[in-house]
Amino acid sequence: MNDSESGWHQRGFRVRGRVQGVYFRWWTRRRAADLGLRGTVQNRPDGTVEVHAAGEPETLEAFAAELAIGPPSARVEGVDGFESDGSLPTGFEII
Repeated sequence: MNDSESGWHQRGFRVRGRVQGVYFRWWTRRRAADLGLRGTVQNRPDGTVEVHAAGEPETLEAFAAELAIGPPSARVEGVDGFESDGSLPTGFEII
């Protein structure tokens, strides 16, 4: 079953601030797994963290709100959402 058949949606998020070197990707993977999302998280060369996630729309909204706070060691300055498509893993992976 693909995401459109299951009612799941896919979104991308770019997280800005002090988000690299502060366990942000590990925290993101744990939060996504707790919420039952699947997707990926990776550091970008420009210092941001990019997240692709698939799940129920309400769950993705809750996840975005958590990304805007981040783990205690991070300092999130903003989260930009964007359309995301393509194949995602069945779990949530750090790239």
